[in-house]
Amino acid sequence: MAAAHAQAGPPGPPAVGVFEAVKRPITETNEFLGRIEAPNRVNVVARVTAFLEKRNFVEGAEVKAGDLLYQLERGPFEADLASKKAQVAQLQATLVNAKLTTDRAKALMGGPAGQQSNVDAAVANQQSLEAQVQAAQAQVDLSQINLDYTEIHSPIDGRIGRTAVTEGNVVTPSSGTLTTIVSQDPMYVTFPVPVREALDLRDRYATRGGFKAVVIRLRLTDGRLYDQVGELNFVNNTIAQNTDTISLRGTIPNPSTYTSVAVGGSVRELTDNQFVTVLLEGVQPVEVLAIPRSAVLSDQQGEYVYVVGADNKAEQRRIKLGQSTSTIAAVTSGIALGDKVVVEGLQKVRPGEVVAPGPASALIQSSMKASLDGGADTTAKSTGNNP
Repeated sequence: MAAAHAQAGPPGPPAVGVFEAVKRPITETNEFLGRIEAPNRVNVVARVTAFLEKRNFVEGAEVKAGDLLYQLERGPFEADLASKKAQVAQLQATLVNAKLTTDRAKALMGGPAGQQSNVDAAVANQQSLEAQVQAAQAQVDLSQINLDYTEIHSPIDGRIGRTAVTEGNVVTPSSGTLTTIVSQDPMYVTFPVPVREALDLRDRYATRGGFKAVVIRLRLTDGRLYDQVGELNFVNNTIAQNTDTISLRGTIPNPSTYTSVAVGGSVRELTDNQFVTVLLEGVQPVEVLAIPRSAVLSDQQGEYVYVVGADNKAEQRRIKLGQSTSTIAAVTSGIALGDKVVVEGLQKVRPGEVVAPGPASALIQSSMKASLDGGADTTAKSTGNNP
């Protein structure tokens, strides 16, 4: 037995699977939590005090700008308008007589009975009546405005909410909101971005076109990817002190998917105040060095890989990762194109020791090939740590 052990040679270098670092296009995507907001929101209120005679809309339905929503009692306002118009007519008749008096006084100035004081008094009386007519006409206009306020119309296109007041009740300007209308298409999506990540986004896209360098995609709460694409259009001018985030906003279409009588009109995917996942995606893919994610190791100092160098010796390389996927690691520094990175047998590798490199397994090769063939369709994600 001792002789057999004595004849056994030293073990050979450990066998490892390697993969050459390659360049590949990748679509950069940052992921945040966001909320849908309607660009236009109107709280409908009464402008005059009157009984509510009729509600002319279906709660929850879509309305158009100009649609009649509420009809208030008109009788008292019509009577007030007629009274004000009568006052204007009376003053206008008096003004006609005052003008005749002024003309006569001016005509008498050429004869012995003419006096300047009579002319001055007539002119003053005429001007006073003209001012009274203007004031009375203003009261007519005000009465007409109040009469028009008895019909409450929708100021925007949008979806209307429930009514707070029903027929037969008195409404006043102090009654508060009667109902709310929110616009439907397009919609805003707002999302907070940590300042550190916002600076990274600014540096990454500022030279590529700014807002136009990214598009917005949404993932709905049920996991589906929304089929419309939006665009970024606003970055807030202040940072939230309690969360150290800055708000970004984009617009995204919200077309009707179908029409339902049960809900009073069009059915749309996005609703005001809805939570969504925002995918901020680069328009143009970028090229990165790609290696299998399984090759990346980490310790307290960060990420590293083993590279097979000269004489098949394993070298430890500290790397920096860009946006990566679950199977692909995008490396921004630490390795070069064509470096042979150890992806299998990592537990046997020690820095500076000789290894026996061979091609990576068929599973890893096929996984990388599938990703590489996907080209720009492959998306690297970075998830924002949002509150």
